[in-house]
Amino acid sequence: MTKFIKAAATATISAVALLGSLAVTSPVMAEEKKELSRVEQGRQLAWDRSMGNCLACHAMAGGELAGTIGPPLIAMKARFPDRDALYRIIYDIYDRTPNSIMPRFGYYGVLTEEQIDLIVDYLYTL
Repeated sequence: MTKFIKAAATATISAVALLGSLAVTSPVMAEEKKELSRVEQGRQLAWDRSMGNCLACHAMAGGELAGTIGPPLIAMKARFPDRDALYRIIYDIYDRTPNSIMPRFGYYGVLTEEQIDLIVDYLYTL
């Protein structure tokens, strides 16, 4: 009977310890899995020097080491009330301005259509 009680006590202690550790790590795990908002994903793409790299040519609120080749990205929703027009500019600027030095992000597959959509979501907050 003593072996049974020791085994039961050990199992209970182990279960309590396991549940306690889950309670402690659960919020951390949830935070790690927390998905970024579409706007934050778009900001990350726009600022990423190996992806959108908008900061290479454009000034944006909060951006560091911004370029001055392109216009500042401000009041984007007012400047581009037609969201699709802004999307098309990022996708392939040559449709609007054939001599532009802006990369043809979608046309050449630098960014996916979804990534461009995310960037537009972000730009509409500026």
